[in-house]
Amino acid sequence: MANPAQGAKYRGSIHDFPNFDPSQDAEALYTAMKGIGSDKEAILELITSRSNRQRQEITQSYKSLYGKDLIADLKYELMGKFERLIVGLMRPLAYCDAKEIKDALSGIGTDEKCLIEILASRTNEQIHQLVAAYKDAYERDLEADIIGDTSGHFQKMLVVLLQGTREEDDVVSEDLVQQDAQDLYEAGELKWGTDEAQFIYILGNRSKQHLRLVFDEYLKTTGKPIEASIREELSGDFEKLMLAVVKCIRSTPEYFAERLFKAMKGLGTRDNTLIRIMVSRSELDMLDIREIFRTKYEKSLYSMIKNDTSGEYKKALLKLCGGDDDAAGQFFPEAAQVAYQMWELSAVGRVELNGTVRPANDFNPDADAKALRKAMKGLGTDEDTIIDIITHRSNAQRQQLRQTFKSHFGRDLMADLKSELSGDLARLILGLMLPPDHYDAKQLKKAMEGAGTDEKTLIEILATRTNAEIQAINEAYKEDYHKSLEDALSSDTSGHFRRILISLATGNREEGGEDREKAREDAKVAAEILEIADTSSSGDKTSLETRFMTILCTRSYPHLRRVFQEFIKMTNYDVEHVIKKEMSGDVKDAFVAIVQSVKNKPLFFADKLYKSMKGAGTDEKTLTRIMVSRSEIDLLNIRREFIEKYDKSLNEVIEGDTSGDFMKALLAICGGQD
Repeated sequence: MANPAQGAKYRGSIHDFPNFDPSQDAEALYTAMKGIGSDKEAILELITSRSNRQRQEITQSYKSLYGKDLIADLKYELMGKFERLIVGLMRPLAYCDAKEIKDALSGIGTDEKCLIEILASRTNEQIHQLVAAYKDAYERDLEADIIGDTSGHFQKMLVVLLQGTREEDDVVSEDLVQQDAQDLYEAGELKWGTDEAQFIYILGNRSKQHLRLVFDEYLKTTGKPIEASIREELSGDFEKLMLAVVKCIRSTPEYFAERLFKAMKGLGTRDNTLIRIMVSRSELDMLDIREIFRTKYEKSLYSMIKNDTSGEYKKALLKLCGGDDDAAGQFFPEAAQVAYQMWELSAVGRVELNGTVRPANDFNPDADAKALRKAMKGLGTDEDTIIDIITHRSNAQRQQLRQTFKSHFGRDLMADLKSELSGDLARLILGLMLPPDHYDAKQLKKAMEGAGTDEKTLIEILATRTNAEIQAINEAYKEDYHKSLEDALSSDTSGHFRRILISLATGNREEGGEDREKAREDAKVAAEILEIADTSSSGDKTSLETRFMTILCTRSYPHLRRVFQEFIKMTNYDVEHVIKKEMSGDVKDAFVAIVQSVKNKPLFFADKLYKSMKGAGTDEKTLTRIMVSRSEIDLLNIRREFIEKYDKSLNEVIEGDTSGDFMKALLAICGGQD
């Protein structure tokens, strides 16, 4: 079993087996493989219950007792994925890594993803052991083999990582942090072309602690995370390698949680990746990976393995996983703060928000008005011209354009567009033409019209808008529909859900920073109302429910982030998961939307965009509403969150899920490929 650093807690899922007897285990394995067929259950139960160190002793005892090679016998008796997993567990980690890299370099083509995963994530000591194991097992030089099988900047970075010389000093120079951030900026953003050597040198050699501070400084300097610049400046396998290095610098367990999720999501399972990670991390950080997996993907690693695999292979993987974390969203106490740091790293407050639609340079409303009139005059409509003009002007410029159109032609531009366009394209273009507050007011009105109420739209708008935006929506609603928004919500909703919406619709959220003492009190109220507090309630339930609603609907975002953190310290639970478990219906959906918006608003919208296009059919109304309403606020940030979470760009998904002029207009608003 790997020894944790002094003072650090062991975070693996596999432990030394108590009262271990290697000879007895060797006999049990021999018996399990003796005769016709083999007792696979006994094999997996034994091997997954022993640490790697103990397995090496079993291998030695097996040879001493029977004069046979245990790994060779296991290979003979087992087959397929189960055999690969069990044999992988029997090798020391360095030799397991060496075998994976040898397989990645062998045959036609190279498995670059395997090379990236191993070399980007291993410590200096693990790299040195890998190089030695490769030499011992294959009598070949690993660096020479990698050079022979790769090329360009990708090859150079792999060779740098292969040296295992990353600095390990925790003492960080502030001056060097600023210098490295500036050097990276000048090597990419400020340079015609990219100075890849600077990226390789800094990301390949500096300590993790130093680089985390460099990434923070880079964000302050450029207004964008280092990952965004890497995607813009680099390409191909080199880009993927550098992104993996950055992810491992930020959080190695989070990197592996993401790799595991991608290995099992969608059709088919990437079994080699799944096996490699489950074997290699089982005695290092599997508990942290599990915790981050559940926090990030809202399901446990255990449940995903259970649903995605079968047979003895599944049973062995679940043993390595070590437990199911889906019970009530509970955190491991040691990893609770790690989970919260994920939210803090991506919190909106630390990233400059940017839209994709900006004011057009040399804006000429006269020329635009004439071009639009020409595009709609006579038989047929020139949709391309309409799309090009409307999607490349800011909303303020579109309002000027409406006025100029009326002055020139005595016609209402909105009415003409409505007459000439139809379907999804008309809804999108007309939405862009409305001022944002009037657009949101219209969406709210439509959500409450006719039979039934579109609660999801009400929640999406009211849970995510700022005080200023909410107040403007109230005024627009009154102006356009001669009724207050509060009255409309009161007559169309009921109960706690109505109270939540009306509270949000007042636009009275506090706008200050955090108050730690108050945050602890708020977290206590949340724990009591969600019925997971150790202390008994200090008030009746109705009073607590009102206080909980007040906390989520009126406290500032920075304060609520602190409340969520205090909630974790107090309970070892994630407030979002507990709300999902303990509440139901529209009240649950509203509170979850508020929490997700507080954690990371661009990610909240990225999730909604993804869900609007995944599976059979497209939810064009949601897609249109978000693209229109966020285009000048944070759509660029939403794009970055989208590709980070779903491993494909928003542009790419829109292209695959929509068509025709509607697609052209959406792609223009999206603003480019990531």
